[in-house]
Amino acid sequence: MVFVVLYIYALKPLGKLMKERGEKIEAGLNDAKKSNELLQKVAEEYKQNTIKLRQISIDAERELQKDLEQLRAKNLDRIKKDNDEWTKKRIEQMEIDKKALVESAKGELVTLAMLAAKKIMASPVGSGPREDKK
Repeated sequence: MVFVVLYIYALKPLGKLMKERGEKIEAGLNDAKKSNELLQKVAEEYKQNTIKLRQISIDAERELQKDLEQLRAKNLDRIKKDNDEWTKKRIEQMEIDKKALVESAKGELVTLAMLAAKKIMASPVGSGPREDKK
């Protein structure tokens, strides 16, 4: 009889309590496994996102380098055109200055020729350079 009472009042509730405790432990283990799987999944996603972002960064850098090279080429072309234009204008100005100098020199030559002609006309006939007679 003691065994029956002990079984009914102690062992049966104790078994039930142990069964509930086992279920809670099993549920906790399952939750831990799920959390671990979720953590691994998140870590893998983070790794994949890091790889994607790194690739995007590399692509953006390449695109910026390409844009920079194009801008550099445009600037070099513009500078070359500006330099060529400046050289052309400078050559034109030098031609204008050269023509002005030539015209000025021609005017001076004409003036010198006229002065020489006046001196020749003003000197008496036959009074050219003397030749020494020996």
